[in-house]
Amino acid sequence: MSDFYQTLGVPKNASQDEIKKAFRKLARDYHPDRHPGDKAAEEKFKEVSEAYETLSDTEKRKQYDELSRLGAFGPGAGGFRPGAGGYQGFDPRMFGQGNTQFDMGDLGDILGSLFGGAAGGGGRGRRRAERGDDLQVDVTVSFDDSLHGVTVRVPVDKPDTCVACHGTGAKPGTTPKVCPECQGRGSVSRNLGGFAMPQTCPRCHGNGTIVEEGCPACGGTGVQHATKRYAVKIPAGVKDGSKIRIKGKGEAGLRGGPSGDLFVRVHVEPDDLFERRGDNVVLEVPVTISEAALGTSIRIPTPGGGHVSLKVPAGSQDGRTLRLRGKGAPRLKGGQGDLHVKLHVHVPDKLTKEQKQLFEKLGTTLPDPRATVLS
Repeated sequence: MSDFYQTLGVPKNASQDEIKKAFRKLARDYHPDRHPGDKAAEEKFKEVSEAYETLSDTEKRKQYDELSRLGAFGPGAGGFRPGAGGYQGFDPRMFGQGNTQFDMGDLGDILGSLFGGAAGGGGRGRRRAERGDDLQVDVTVSFDDSLHGVTVRVPVDKPDTCVACHGTGAKPGTTPKVCPECQGRGSVSRNLGGFAMPQTCPRCHGNGTIVEEGCPACGGTGVQHATKRYAVKIPAGVKDGSKIRIKGKGEAGLRGGPSGDLFVRVHVEPDDLFERRGDNVVLEVPVTISEAALGTSIRIPTPGGGHVSLKVPAGSQDGRTLRLRGKGAPRLKGGQGDLHVKLHVHVPDKLTKEQKQLFEKLGTTLPDPRATVLS
């Protein structure tokens, strides 16, 4: 028996998500409906399905890993070796190694549960419906749109349920039939001499049903690759990097399972004047030396549009920040942040002769600011 991890191309410590993604890719690549009459592709699809059926189930994977550790699978194993009559050469003594002991009954029970049924072969191995993968797309909005909210149309390229057959894979007007080989169980029994081991049905590939005439629109897969466009409402106050979830708009599910979700990640373009910090907005404003020293009222823009009057207190220092409550960004749960106005005292780099004389005269009247800190 081949190594299931190697079959899916994943490491032995792969997460369930990694195993699922590997299976989806390989299943699409080797699906028999895409390779009619190709026995090699059909066999590969069967191997991939068997590997996923085991590794996607936590308990089955645990049992499989334990048997692999004891050498039951893989090249050179003393337990099962592929042969013309199935898996031959079983030697129960090989399981006496280490701290774990097995006998034929133990092994039959484990393999029965591992491959989808009881040791006697009566279990059902039909593959379960699976939820589709979630998808993520990125959109970029302007700073103003992030404050006021906007609706954008987002194109999403994804596998989706075939509109012609509604995901059944059967030609429109027909329906899938119960598989005559496994009678809808999705698995058949392989005789290993001492017991029977269920394996994925080679005719229906574990679905329990067969399609006599495949849907021409999707090639019998039940899935079509299409570009969908969704209207996505970006709420007022959305932050850069926020994600908006749209339920059921991700990839189509497998075997009738529900679709995944679509996540829209929002990027906000930077603004020339304003900087977003949480729910607050920062605006840097230059003032003259005389305005900072004497105090004044200045007219400044606000993030939501319009202007307000701001009082600059006398004696304001460079870098001083003044707060205007409720003039920042909207909060998603209601209310509004603040507008923080940071003052920058502008010092002219060139002076006229008259200005220079005035500054010199002023300088003789001002106290030495270094007297207290450098003395």
